[in-house]
Amino acid sequence: MYDRGDRDFNTTSIPQQYRMTTQIDVIRHGEPVGGRRYRGHGVDDPLSEKGWQQMWEAVADRSDWQYIASSPLSRCLDFAQQLSKKLKIGYSVDDRFKEIGFGAWEGLSTDDILARDINALEHFYKDPVRNRPEGAEPLETFSKRVWEAYEDVSRKHVNEKVLIVGHAGVVRAISANILGMELGHVYSSLKVEYGGIVTSIIEDEKSPKMVIKAR
Repeated sequence: MYDRGDRDFNTTSIPQQYRMTTQIDVIRHGEPVGGRRYRGHGVDDPLSEKGWQQMWEAVADRSDWQYIASSPLSRCLDFAQQLSKKLKIGYSVDDRFKEIGFGAWEGLSTDDILARDINALEHFYKDPVRNRPEGAEPLETFSKRVWEAYEDVSRKHVNEKVLIVGHAGVVRAISANILGMELGHVYSSLKVEYGGIVTSIIEDEKSPKMVIKAR
């Protein structure tokens, strides 16, 4: 999690014109082709027509981003490339922003999983840290790689507004680290809709804060 030590110094004496605010927004991709199923980094379905619509509607009134960082998976990257062209800004691809690996559940629907084990999903959402699908990426490993990528973005784009195009798991990992919450609880309790955006800000090198903005 973020270092909340000496970075939280008092900045009230710093003149407004010298203060720096870095804003990092994270958007979840839209609906992929194939409907709802467990897609980790082992399934690379592109956006459906509805998914493209969800993404453009989500960013319709936004033109203030100065840079885009994206997951390498096509349901994120295809949109990131198109948005970068529209806004005439740079973008990069970071493998660390790819979705968590679901192991044996990759590509399966809820019905598919329940047909194998009627209690599997109940156990998973009660304790997603210990009740991982066979071969799945550990939540701790996933959270660490996502947070390292977030911190790299924050260091490289100080005083800028950046958009990360990622996944529901990426949103949860970043939120858990900023809020200092246990990832398993956030993973079970935080629902992220297609095209959903969360905002964080870093003011004068202090710890990041989650922001709930009015429309």
